[in-house]
Amino acid sequence: MKEYDYLIVGSGLFGSIFAYEENKKGKKCLVIDKRDHIAGNIYTENIDGINIHKYGAHIFHTSNKDVWEYIGKFAEFNRYTNSPIARYKNELYNLPFNLNTFSKMFNLITPKEIEEKLEEEKKAGLEKLKGRQPANLEEQAISLVGTTVYEKLIKGYTEKQWGVPCTELPSFIIKRLPVRMIYDNNYFNNKYQGIPIGGYTQIIEKMLNGIDVKLNYDFFKHKEELRNISEKIVFTGPIDKYYDYKFGQLEYRSVRFETEQLDIDNYQGNAVVNYTDRDVPYTRIIEHKHFEQGKQLGNEITEGPSVGRTIISREYSDKWDVNKEPYYPINNEKNNELYRKYEELALKDSNVIFGGRLGQYKYYDMDKVVEEALKLVEKIN
Repeated sequence: MKEYDYLIVGSGLFGSIFAYEENKKGKKCLVIDKRDHIAGNIYTENIDGINIHKYGAHIFHTSNKDVWEYIGKFAEFNRYTNSPIARYKNELYNLPFNLNTFSKMFNLITPKEIEEKLEEEKKAGLEKLKGRQPANLEEQAISLVGTTVYEKLIKGYTEKQWGVPCTELPSFIIKRLPVRMIYDNNYFNNKYQGIPIGGYTQIIEKMLNGIDVKLNYDFFKHKEELRNISEKIVFTGPIDKYYDYKFGQLEYRSVRFETEQLDIDNYQGNAVVNYTDRDVPYTRIIEHKHFEQGKQLGNEITEGPSVGRTIISREYSDKWDVNKEPYYPINNEKNNELYRKYEELALKDSNVIFGGRLGQYKYYDMDKVVEEALKLVEKIN
């Protein structure tokens, strides 16, 4: 008999849900994490009464009622609605693209006027193609929304995000762009949306209560001692690293943050402002206090230690290497083919189960992580 039924590598949402569910069934689990804290990229740290999203903005949204009720067992969620602002030079626009956006951009009022203007710009873009299909992201975007929207709200932001010109990015990245001919600034179409009051870390703390956890504990530095302590491994790290890059390295984009505390109540009036101008080096600024509306009355903070101060994080898209945190899988044809080789290898490996964004080389929203973790629990029992 081995000491544990499962060794779970990674204490993020996927690994923690799996550990929680298996622990309820009487299975003995050990969760390890190379970081000095639990919760992976949804970790929130409370500083002066403000819950800081240490690894970028995380907004829980889903249309799956079961998932919403499941995550709601671990925290109370507020009514936060994601309504980001786009800043281009000294102009501000609402996202996603809607009548608020176009009305300000073109100084037009009615949906009919705006539709005609967009069609005029799209037509000019299509004429340049001379009947051929868009060959890159720039041509694709202009054919969908025209030159003005592309130049102000897509081009600079996308080039910062991917680190290359839009003319060198494949067109499939934006096969479609959501355009709303109504005044609706709600970014997501999901039925349920919110932020846990008190931050995300509490959710993982409750999931891992009573389960053995080791932090500052790198799986790859302790492989020999971990080899025989569990019946099976649930691995949420990079699948290619697990197999020692046997077929080569999968590619990612990384992100870095500059966080600053300011002695003012309100820096930008919104949780998320995207900077779409190429000349601004960061992609967006997050003002963390605006995520939790439970302490707010309108735009004014009325109570708590965060009165008179705020904390912002500037977010920079970054080229990835093995010494940086992998954030976004680059799911182009080359990388997807490489991942399929690792997936085939994993299917033959009875000792390990791969899960999560890095283990399955797929960008997951949080609700999809919950779904995938619960599917795995159901599959193995």
